[in-house]
Amino acid sequence: MEYGLLGEKLGHSFSPQIHRALSGYDYQLLPTPPEQVEELLRRRAFQGLNVTIPYKQTVIPFCDKVDPRAAVIGAVNTIVNRSGTLVGYNTDLDGLIYLARRTGVDMAGKKVVILGSGGTSRTARAAAEELGAAKVVTVSRKGEDNYENLFRHGDAEVLINTTPVGMFPNAGASPVSLDIFPHLTGVLDVVFNPLCTALCMEAEARGIPAACGLPMLVAQARRAAELFTDTVIESERMEAVLADLVRQVRNVVLIGMPGCGKSAVGRALARRLGKEFVDLDQIITERAGKSIPDIFAQEGEDAFRALETRTIREAGAHTGCVLSTGGGAVIRRENYAPLHQNGVIVHIRRDVDRLPTAGRPVSQSTDLHELWRRREPLYAAFADVTADNNGTMEETLHQIEKELNAL
Repeated sequence: MEYGLLGEKLGHSFSPQIHRALSGYDYQLLPTPPEQVEELLRRRAFQGLNVTIPYKQTVIPFCDKVDPRAAVIGAVNTIVNRSGTLVGYNTDLDGLIYLARRTGVDMAGKKVVILGSGGTSRTARAAAEELGAAKVVTVSRKGEDNYENLFRHGDAEVLINTTPVGMFPNAGASPVSLDIFPHLTGVLDVVFNPLCTALCMEAEARGIPAACGLPMLVAQARRAAELFTDTVIESERMEAVLADLVRQVRNVVLIGMPGCGKSAVGRALARRLGKEFVDLDQIITERAGKSIPDIFAQEGEDAFRALETRTIREAGAHTGCVLSTGGGAVIRRENYAPLHQNGVIVHIRRDVDRLPTAGRPVSQSTDLHELWRRREPLYAAFADVTADNNGTMEETLHQIEKELNAL
């Protein structure tokens, strides 16, 4: 075996894809129970290993040498077999430093608050210190600095979340409210699933530079690949790998007026992009066992909107899909986060006079121009990009792809 990822329960991992794209070598997932770790390391039948939870401390005694930076952190996530000598490194540190610089989060001379006290927290502390932070505070559930007295550190200028709060399947949760920190100039979250956590969304809404952990994941893999192969991988290549990964996993979410063509565009776009197509209105009718007009007539709009919100929360947690929403999905602001967390939101626009009304309860009961007047600001607030759907399907798809590629 050349290279692999050592862990107890790896589940779905992007690591093989990333490493093969970066350097082209064989890379395997190695789900290994605790009792087999020592045997695997002593046999040394590998060129290099990445190490994930829960073995980043376990592997240290089996390394013949440990890089000073990894020794300070107390965790090894990369092992290189140099002619039988195992050398341990911590490339998570390189990944977090790259994430900060890529996002424009400057820690020099600033107070940094780190949420969480696990192994990644120590990596974050090392990164902050290496980047020149004036003061670094680690917050945990217990201890001198905890969530009960977090207000004492309201002067923090950079916040780093190293806890799993907000990670799939519990997306939408946030470890803290940014109301506590009025002086923030940057927020980093090591969570990469979802692509944008609730914490980072709150930072975005406040105009604070923020980023989640997918670039960190790719950057640490780049450094590991350099150590494995004793080569230099240019940042441009790494960014290309990251961009390909983002295109693969992110959702494309279509919003717009009833009858604007979201379903037809969505199906065609999904085929074009090689993604699964998900029609949220179709899911709602299947779950309710009745059509949307019947839901409106028998249960009322409020019941429909509640079912719509539940469906959006579930669908938005998945990745790699094209999601077509109902025309009124933007009415509830709470629908924004689950749609945005993994997706680019595209507003499909069609001239009001060209919108059909058959089978659409709201369109039939309301003047369409008045409906557009009320909803246009909501679509604008949700949308990342807008695509005109008054021409041919090919023209609409081309415009969407152009907008997506520009992100």
